[in-house]
Amino acid sequence: MERNALMPHITKLISAVVCLGLIFSAGCTQPNNARDLYIQAVMHAELDQNEEAIAKLNTAVQQNKKYSLAYSLLGDIYQELKDYDKSASAYEKATRLFPWSFDDYYNLGRVYQIMEKYARAVQAYSRACELNPNSLQAALNNAQCYYLIEDYDNALKYGQRAEQLDPNVPSIHKMLGDVYGLKKDYEQAIRYYKRALEKDTGNIDLMKALAMSYIKAEKIEPAREILLAVVKMDPQSPTAYRYLGYAYLKLNEVDEAIDAYAKAIQVDENDWDARRGIGVAYIMKGRKDDGTVDDAYKAKAIEQWNLSLKINRDQPNTDRLQKLIREYSTTGL
Repeated sequence: MERNALMPHITKLISAVVCLGLIFSAGCTQPNNARDLYIQAVMHAELDQNEEAIAKLNTAVQQNKKYSLAYSLLGDIYQELKDYDKSASAYEKATRLFPWSFDDYYNLGRVYQIMEKYARAVQAYSRACELNPNSLQAALNNAQCYYLIEDYDNALKYGQRAEQLDPNVPSIHKMLGDVYGLKKDYEQAIRYYKRALEKDTGNIDLMKALAMSYIKAEKIEPAREILLAVVKMDPQSPTAYRYLGYAYLKLNEVDEAIDAYAKAIQVDENDWDARRGIGVAYIMKGRKDDGTVDDAYKAKAIEQWNLSLKINRDQPNTDRLQKLIREYSTTGL
């Protein structure tokens, strides 16, 4: 077992051994058997003899069902063995018996997070944060789990607490940017993505997230500049080309938009969203002074829209796309 996980138990083991020495030196009777079994289990765990440790601990809790330390160590061992159901069950018992243990609540939250039981994870992490308000990892993990259950207010609360504890962690700023983006506060999202990029320069995912926030905030030119840098760094990113195509459309630079969407499709021919976008660009390209659209460009647009639907029938706003196909079709489709 990892030494970090065992340290609380080793500390208690040393104290217990000292106590046992005092008991024997005083001529007292045998020590409590459950405690003796726990001490032996810690020794087995230190030697990576997990099966022996589990056997000792199971016997210990049979003898003393209120022995929180034994349940805590069981939780640690089962977590290391990736038996997360048994680990969570052990930590649950440990926290019920001793509700002031930060380590047990933190580990319970971590196990539930690994199991993707995020609603239970936030309950455990929130208690861990109460017990130790200065734990960066507990605050950050809690924020991430609240984010995943779409409780964005609490995600911000714990994310901002993590930021207070360490203002130099890019992943915290990235998560806060994501949350503000989902809350449609794009100015704050931009702020946090920029802060993340200050610490993690050249992170393409952060650059794309920042560019999309700029687009949603109707700040198209800075978005375009970032996306041009992204496609230069990663010419195999269909997402970046697609975002760039959209930015060009917003700037009414239609030829550039067609080129960007075409590159997205070249990288990934199943990019239904890029095919949808290039169809719009073709309509804009073919629009005449009298408001009608050139038949050749209409045909190109309809072809791409039909391919988009063929690739993904369940895409958002399908009805709107089908309406566009009917509106611009010259064949009655």
